[in-house]
Amino acid sequence: MTMRLPRGVVPETPAPGQVSVWTFPRPPIVVGDERRVVVRLGGEIIVDTTDSLKALETSHPPTWYLPKSAFRAGSLQPTAGSSVCEYKGPARYFDVVAADRTAQRAAWQYPNPWPGFEPIFDRIAIYVPDMDSVTVDGVEVEPQPGNFYGGWITPDVVGPFKGIPGSMGW
Repeated sequence: MTMRLPRGVVPETPAPGQVSVWTFPRPPIVVGDERRVVVRLGGEIIVDTTDSLKALETSHPPTWYLPKSAFRAGSLQPTAGSSVCEYKGPARYFDVVAADRTAQRAAWQYPNPWPGFEPIFDRIAIYVPDMDSVTVDGVEVEPQPGNFYGGWITPDVVGPFKGIPGSMGW
């Protein structure tokens, strides 16, 4: 099946070892990733894991979901607010706390994910810009453009990515 691209969108050509986000499906799927993820906040490592899941969705860099148990004790504090993903269901938010720093509403989870997304139960996603650093196998992650999305741009994915100016209708 040929995917219909939004008007004016020209996918970047992937180099060897890369994939275009325009080959990701809609609705999204969840896949595993065993690369090492390290998250730092307030000068502390709050996550260090090789047990990640990623949601792959057309036009978006992957959203990474880390085991709640991989977060340093006390680093996730439930906070007010919620949202709903059309695929994953209702989300709840957390402040992320380390040392003397608090990143407000910087993490979220789907406590009762909808069918097809059960694997992300008890996993947490984080907004990269709110952390000191996020690395995947030692390489710094770039945040997905825009102030709403939580995708992680790593060297193995190419865009253009949802969130850039003019992408609201994608």
